[in-house]
Amino acid sequence: MLFIGRQILKSGLCTEKAPEPNAAWRLHGEGIQDEILRLLGRALTIRQVDAGSCNGCELEIHALNNPYYNLEGRGIRFVASPRHADMLLVTGPVAANMKIAVQRAHEATPDPKLVVAVGECGCTGGIFGESYASCGRVANVIPVDVAVPGCPPPPLEILRGILGAVAARQP
Repeated sequence: MLFIGRQILKSGLCTEKAPEPNAAWRLHGEGIQDEILRLLGRALTIRQVDAGSCNGCELEIHALNNPYYNLEGRGIRFVASPRHADMLLVTGPVAANMKIAVQRAHEATPDPKLVVAVGECGCTGGIFGESYASCGRVANVIPVDVAVPGCPPPPLEILRGILGAVAARQP
């Protein structure tokens, strides 16, 4: 126990300092909420569907809900049912066992619906490709509006994909 205490005192704080506040980021964030309200007239609701991923993309999606990105404070929130969603956020290659579930989630989402494929696996099938156990990319099963590549893509890229899909939907 004494050894561990000495190691702690010797190494000191191992974390980096928090970033300095930037007023431009705050103003831009408020602009996101105003833009979503202008385009949709209400908050954007998203149903996230894991079609067979390794959960790397889900970790990045969960990061969007932390205080740094504050997704819900920007007028975007996740819902538990596709019946309440404006957008499906699909991750992973569509496993053969998940094909019907993804199609049903797509059918249950009210029109006009948006679909964003997240991650290299969702966009191209990734290392899994198409096989007896995998249908490959999400676009092989349901129509996709925006693809966000990366393994896994950073939260900011996922947010850009979400906002790009909303902006592309509007005339």
